[in-house]
Amino acid sequence: MRADLNGLSWRTSSYSNSDGANCVEVSDDLPGAVPVRDSKLSDTGPVIVFAAPAWVSFIRTVHRRP
Repeated sequence: MRADLNGLSWRTSSYSNSDGANCVEVSDDLPGAVPVRDSKLSDTGPVIVFAAPAWVSFIRTVHRRP
């Protein structure tokens, strides 16, 4: 199954740096899934869609890193 990514609202992740060099955008518009994209390539780059539990696991792991 492919997710329809048209018309999603995107926000810059709180884990992106402030100078715009390493920005990740995420959308909260798909129930049970988290689309992620590179803000520098927002119109042309790929979108990776994570299952919500996998995204939560990833964020928890990032929080534990020094």
